[in-house]
Amino acid sequence: MAEPSPRRGAWNRALELADATPESRNRYVDLLRAVSIGAVVCGHWMIAAPWMDDGRLRFDHVLAIQPWTQWLTWLFQVMPVFFMVGGYSNAVSWDSAQRAGRSYGAWIGARMRRLFGPVVPLLVAWGLLGLAARWVGVPPEAIRTGSQVSVVPLWFLAVYVLVALFTPLSRAAWNRFGVGSFWCLAAAAVFVDYLRFGLEIQGLPWINYLLVWSAVHQLGYLWRDGRFDGPSRSLTWALGGAALMAFLVLVAGYPRSMVGVPGEEVSNTLPPSIAMLGLGLTQAGLLLALQGPARRLLSGRRAWAATIVVNANIMSIYLWHSTAMVLWIGLSWLLGGVGLSWDPGSGAWWAARPPWMLLYGLLLIALLAIFGRFERLPMPDRPLAMWRTVLGAVLLCVGLGRLAITGIAGPGSFAVRSGALFVALAGALVVGAVPFRRRSSDRERT
Repeated sequence: MAEPSPRRGAWNRALELADATPESRNRYVDLLRAVSIGAVVCGHWMIAAPWMDDGRLRFDHVLAIQPWTQWLTWLFQVMPVFFMVGGYSNAVSWDSAQRAGRSYGAWIGARMRRLFGPVVPLLVAWGLLGLAARWVGVPPEAIRTGSQVSVVPLWFLAVYVLVALFTPLSRAAWNRFGVGSFWCLAAAAVFVDYLRFGLEIQGLPWINYLLVWSAVHQLGYLWRDGRFDGPSRSLTWALGGAALMAFLVLVAGYPRSMVGVPGEEVSNTLPPSIAMLGLGLTQAGLLLALQGPARRLLSGRRAWAATIVVNANIMSIYLWHSTAMVLWIGLSWLLGGVGLSWDPGSGAWWAARPPWMLLYGLLLIALLAIFGRFERLPMPDRPLAMWRTVLGAVLLCVGLGRLAITGIAGPGSFAVRSGALFVALAGALVVGAVPFRRRSSDRERT
């Protein structure tokens, strides 16, 4: 009998998992992850505007070329959804760990390994790709831009791990003060914004990376404990968030774009402003108002199986979607600029977006076939000592944060930023986030 194709095998496994899913699982959490990763991928693929200018490859940004598109970021900037969903998941996981008597080291170790295990192949691949591109004569500026675009999503992981590290404290604060724990973080973020924009104090506002995203993370606790139940209650939160965003953008002079725009001095994301908090409230309220119909949809076998398939590859999709885009653009450049002749923002350029995004998607599927396995390989299963947790988190945040800002390509004969790359890989090693294949003898023992 012929072996089933890998694609068909994955779908059959998803159907089996769908049949085995307990009714108690909140499937809407997984659907929000799946929909959000789709928004991230489409958003990144749409705002990138590569084109040939007198034989030279240029990377422009649609948000800068056509400012009206900045309003679309209110729809496609879904990082608040990821942090809210992360809050819900961390609440469920940490509460379960406490009931089972599992230590913090064991809990955070498993979370960090699952989060950073798939990152290691990306860093290694781009380190080697940067070296190879330099040796074959690719201009250093092109390598720098391509690598920076490809690894900029790492900023989310650097921030998320910081927020996740404080889950026991944030969960305890929620159990003690309830929604007051959210408002305290929100008030602190407002004060930091006042220092940033009112008193023009520099440096300190970067603490809003922790305050704003921790506040959005607390929204996951509100959801977990039923504070968003009912459309009327959810929509009240959404209206409050929308009112805050309207005031900030239309009255207080905050940027209308919810992602950074090249050339603009002020950004709502670098560091995050309270506009991101307003966006998070709006998205949370609107999305959770729909959870009743969505849960009924997810009770269907095929809809839930499709959600399982996306979630099984979600880290790989997030990490490799920009690389797929950069590789295709590089191939077009090597072929003489095929498809890169239209001016960004023109009618012809917009008409070419759907086929280009389809080609990006095909290349992403190929990359997932190669690298997606690292998301599913087993990880070392041991508790993390506190010193390893702290040291690993610091190394990962510093290394990944630096790479997200500068890219992997750098000066010198090796053409890579070996320092930041080494720091990030060392952090992954410290926390044990190195995928491995289980030996046959290990499988037999289990």
